Amino acid sequence: MRNFLRANGYRSWRRRVEAVHGCAKPVRLAGSTRVEDTTTGTVLDGFEGSLLVPCGNRRESVCEPCSARYAADTFHLVRSGLTGGKGVPGTVSGHVRVFATLTAPSFGAVHNRPRTRSGRARRCGCGGFHHEADTRLGTPLDPTAYDYVGAVLWQAHSTELWRRFTITAARHLASALGLRVGELRNHLRVSYAKVAEYQRRGLVHFHAVIRVDGPHGPDSPAPAAVTDDLLCAVVRSAAASVTVDTEHTDDIPARTLTWGTQIDAEPIAVHQAGDPAELVHDRRVAGYIAKYATKGTGATSGVDSRIRREAAIDDLEVSGHHKAMMRTAWRLGGLAAFASLNLRRWAHMLGFRGHFLTKSRHYSTTFTALRAARAEHRLAEHLDRLGVTDGSTVLVVGDWSMTGVGYRSDAERDLAEGIATRKLARRTGKED
Repeated sequence: MRNFLRANGYRSWRRRVEAVHGCAKPVRLAGSTRVEDTTTGTVLDGFEGSLLVPCGNRRESVCEPCSARYAADTFHLVRSGLTGGKGVPGTVSGHVRVFATLTAPSFGAVHNRPRTRSGRARRCGCGGFHHEADTRLGTPLDPTAYDYVGAVLWQAHSTELWRRFTITAARHLASALGLRVGELRNHLRVSYAKVAEYQRRGLVHFHAVIRVDGPHGPDSPAPAAVTDDLLCAVVRSAAASVTVDTEHTDDIPARTLTWGTQIDAEPIAVHQAGDPAELVHDRRVAGYIAKYATKGTGATSGVDSRIRREAAIDDLEVSGHHKAMMRTAWRLGGLAAFASLNLRRWAHMLGFRGHFLTKSRHYSTTFTALRAARAEHRLAEHLDRLGVTDGSTVLVVGDWSMTGVGYRSDAERDLAEGIATRKLARRTGKED
C-alpha cells in the first residue's frame, strides 16, 4: 500500500478513480479523445492514455457509488412525474395520483412479526416473538407444507399479473365513468411508475405511482369525475379481479394465480412544509421508490449472477428457504411445460423475471434523457474552459478499447473504497 501511494502514477490514478466516484468495479479503457472545430479543422483539446468508466450497476450490494447515482436518477424520474420538471409540465402536481402496493398471496405460514391495530406486538404462529434481525423471519413454519411450486410460478408470472392489472384498471375506470373502453383514450390516459421489492419470504411486491392525465397526457388534466377516491377504488377492484392460469404437467396441476389480499392505494399529496410524518406526499414517494430500485434481492444477498448448475445452489450463502425456491425454479425450468418461463436463467432471482423499475411511456422522462443531459452539461463545462462559445461547431472524436474490468490489486480496491466512502458521506451530509 505504502509503495503504491508513493508511485509516480498515483496522482493520475486517483483522479481517474475520483472521476468515477470510487466505483467498485470500473471498466478500464485505453485510447484517445480529441475535440475539433469543424469549421477550421483545428484541434482544440485532446487526451491520450487510460481512463475508467463506472460499472453502472444499480445494486447497492454490488457497487454503492453507482447505485447512489442510479437512485438519484430514479428519484428525479419518479418525482418529475409527480411535480413536473425534466420536460414534464408542473401542472401534473394537480392531477389525480395514488400510491399503490400490490403483494403476493400466501403459499404457507411463515415466521413474522404481527401487530395489533394499536401497534402492539403479537405472537408469531410459532408461538414466540421475533426481533427485527431474526433470521427465521420470512421462512416457513412448516417447510414440508409450503407451496414452493406455487410461489415460484407466481413469481415468474408477476409481471404478467401487473400487465393484466393495468388493462383491467383501465376497463374498470371506463365503466365507472360510463364510457366504453375504446372511448377512454379520448377522455384520459393512465400513467405509472413501479418498483419491485422483495419481501423476506422471497416474493416480490410492487409499489407504484399511478397518475391520471387528460387525453393529451401530462399536458392536460383528467376529467373532473376522476377523483382520488375513485382511482383508489379502481386499483383495489382491478387487482382483486386479475388472474393468470399456469401450464400443468402430470405431476403439477394448473394454478390460477392472483394478487394477495393486502392491496393498498392511497392518494399522493403535494409536499408542504410541516406535513405530518404519516402523510403520503410526492417527495416521500419518490425517495421510497428510489431506495428500493437500488436494493438487491434483499433476501438473496450475494447472489448477483446466474446459477450455472444446480449443485452450485448448495454453496450459496442464503437461507435454506431461498435455496429451496432456487431448486424449485431449477426443477421447473427443466420441464417442457414451463420452458417459456426460462426459470433456470432466473433461479438466482427466485423465479422473478421482471425489471425492478418500469414506467409507462408518458409518465415522465427517461434514464437515457437524464444521462444525456448530464453528458451535455459536462461537455458544455469543458468547452467553456476552452473558451468555446458555439458548441454546434465542435466535434468530439474518441477511439477507446477495453483493457480490463475492476482494480488490479488489493491496494487499489481498498483506496477506491475509501474514496467512495468519503464521496458518499459528502453527498449525504454525513461527513465527519
